[in-house]
Amino acid sequence: MLENQVQPFNFSTPDGESLYAWHVLPLAKYTANEKTLLDDPTGPAAHFTETAAFALLSKDPSSRLVINFHGNAGTVAQGWRTDTYRALSSGAPDKIHVLAFDYRGFGYSTGSPDEQGLIADGVAAVHWAMNVARIPPERIVLVGQSLGTVVAAAVAENFVRVSQTEFAGIVLIASFSDMPTLLLTYSTSGLIPILSPLKPYPALQRWFLRYVRETWKTSPRIASLVRNSKKVNLHLIHAKNDFDISWKHSESLFYTAANATTASGMSLKQIDGAKLHQDLGESGWMDSWNADGSKKISKHIVRYGGN
Repeated sequence: MLENQVQPFNFSTPDGESLYAWHVLPLAKYTANEKTLLDDPTGPAAHFTETAAFALLSKDPSSRLVINFHGNAGTVAQGWRTDTYRALSSGAPDKIHVLAFDYRGFGYSTGSPDEQGLIADGVAAVHWAMNVARIPPERIVLVGQSLGTVVAAAVAENFVRVSQTEFAGIVLIASFSDMPTLLLTYSTSGLIPILSPLKPYPALQRWFLRYVRETWKTSPRIASLVRNSKKVNLHLIHAKNDFDISWKHSESLFYTAANATTASGMSLKQIDGAKLHQDLGESGWMDSWNADGSKKISKHIVRYGGN
């Protein structure tokens, strides 16, 4: 990242936590305004809304904002995540800004993490984008990776259910159905299994799963999101060689989302018969579901990419 292309700042949650965030400027926008941006001091901004970077985001009617919900490891500055931010804005390097933030208990953010707390953090990030930066939801895309997919799905479901707020898109990368189901197949770095060695003993697996305090249920949240939405635009992306979280989870979520577009429900066989399937060769394959032209759901399984 270039000097002052990233503007660190903090925003608050309704329950009093302070969350550390990055506003990442798109490269072409940064280049065109480099001199003005370099006049601002480096480091966390005490008054972010007074910076040149904020003006470029909030006062440009063509600006787009991707809100990034990261996974359970590390912080906004974790090694590969800066590459992710570049990739997210590369589609329109003069328009797509990125808001990345650390959940409570991560990095410089205050508090202790738990499921409801992380969802509250995500809701606060969206409220900041819409109410402070004044970016309308039709110019906002939510992108979640791994654990962040649960948060992004819950945030999208909350907004559509509570206020019928619809976002331009929701992208879930390496998602999972729920924590108990994930633990049955999850392996750390693809090498150290958690509960799969107990597969011959289902009663013992169930006994362990009784002690999972936070279930992180993505599947019912996606069903509620699709059911309550009028124009959901949901994309699931997963790598076939993801040895931590099986791509079958995204497969299951695709069926859940497609099924939620119907009043009476459909069998897997019926969905398979009606979906659009595209073989992309070495790039994997894609399934698409378009309900009445208004609810769009897609699943892209790439052959390589890991978690």
